[in-house]
Amino acid sequence: MRGPGTWWRGKSTPAKVETYTRWSFHFFAVIEVATLGLPAVGSTMSEPGIARWLLLMVCVHAVACAFTASRALDWTCGRREQPLRSMAGLVAVALAVVVATTLIVRYGPDGEDVDTAVGTVLGGTLAFTVGTITLGVGSRRRVFAVVAGTAVATGLVALPLGSPVPAALGATVAVFIACGILALTSGFSVWLLNAVYELDEARETRARLAVAEERLRFGRDLHDVMGRNLSVIALKSELAVQLARRGRPEAVEQMIEVQRIAGESQREVRDVVRGYREVDLEVELAGAQGVLKAAGIECRVTGRTAGLPVEVQSALAWVVREATTNVLRHGNAGQCSVGVTVSERHVVLTVENDGAAGASDGGGGSGLAGLRERLAAVDGTLDAGHVGEAVFRLVAEVPLAGAGVREVAV
Repeated sequence: MRGPGTWWRGKSTPAKVETYTRWSFHFFAVIEVATLGLPAVGSTMSEPGIARWLLLMVCVHAVACAFTASRALDWTCGRREQPLRSMAGLVAVALAVVVATTLIVRYGPDGEDVDTAVGTVLGGTLAFTVGTITLGVGSRRRVFAVVAGTAVATGLVALPLGSPVPAALGATVAVFIACGILALTSGFSVWLLNAVYELDEARETRARLAVAEERLRFGRDLHDVMGRNLSVIALKSELAVQLARRGRPEAVEQMIEVQRIAGESQREVRDVVRGYREVDLEVELAGAQGVLKAAGIECRVTGRTAGLPVEVQSALAWVVREATTNVLRHGNAGQCSVGVTVSERHVVLTVENDGAAGASDGGGGSGLAGLRERLAAVDGTLDAGHVGEAVFRLVAEVPLAGAGVREVAV
C-alpha cells in the first residue's frame, strides 16, 4: 500500500515545487477566512446580520481566489490557455464585495467596530484579488498597473464616502502596500516554478546531448575502423582480380590477405560495439564531476586511479559513464559521490546518489546488463540497489591479479 510519503517521494522536483505552490495558494483561502472573515464576525457581534454577510462575502471570495489560482497555475505550466474568464469572475466577485461594503458603510449601522470590520474586509479582499490575478497576468508592467490602479481606486472610492483626504491617502497607501506584497509573492512563486521546470528541461537536454555525443563517438570509431579496412579490402580485391585474369599465382596471396583483413575488421567492430577500446578512468571521473555540477548536482570524487591496468580502467570508466547518465536522466539527485578504492587484489568503484536513481536493466550493451557484461570481461562484478529510502548505490569490483580482457561475441 502506498502511503503519503511514497506519493511525495515519487514526484520529480518540478512536480514537488508545483504541488507545494498550488497548495500554498489554496491555503491562502483559509488564511483569508481566518484573517478577514472571523475577525469581522467578532467585531460585529452586535450586528448579526452584518457579521453573516461579511463572513459569507469573504468565504465566496476565498473560494473564487482558490479556483482562479489553480487555473492560473495550469496556465503557467502550459496546460491550458490563459484563464481570462476565471480572472474576470474573480474581479466580478471583488467588485461585488466593494459595492456591498460601500453600501454597508453608507447605509448601515453606525459604529467604529462596524467601520473597522468593513474596511478590513474591503482592503484584504482587494489584496487577495490582486495577488491571485498576478498569477495569470505574466507581465511586470501589467502587475504594477493592477496594483497601482487598485490602490488609486480605493482612494477615489473612500473620498465620496466622506473620508477625509488624509484618511483616503492612508487607505490608498495601505492597499498599495498590501497588494504589492501579495503580488510580489505570487510573481516570485510563478518565477520559481518556471525556473525549476526550465532547469529540469535543461537537465534532460544535457542527458540527451550526452547520449548523442556517445552515438557520434561510436559512429566515428566505426567509420575509422570500417572505412580504412574496407578501402584496403577493395584495393587488394581489385589487385587479386587483375592477377587472376593474368593467371598469376600471387592472386591467392592477395585473397588470403583480404581474408585476414576481413577477420581483423570483424574483431575491431566487436571492440567498438562492446566499448572495449581504451577509456581513461581519470578522464571519465573528471568529466562526470563536471557534468553533474553543471546539472546542479554536488559531486565528490575520492580515490586515485594511477597505476591501474588499462583494461581495468576501461571497464570501470564505462561504469562511471553509465552511472552518470542514469543520475542525470532517471534521478532526482542533489548529491552524488564517486569513490575508487584500490587494494592489493581488488579495485572497487562506488557510486552513490540521493535521488534513488539506478541504471535501467536493459540489454544490448546498456543499463546494468551491459555493465555486468563489460565487467565480466575482466572478471569483475557489479552490485546495484537502494540503500535506505532515497539512496542508490552502485558498486563495481574488479580483481587486479591476472586481470585480462576476454573477447565477447556481438
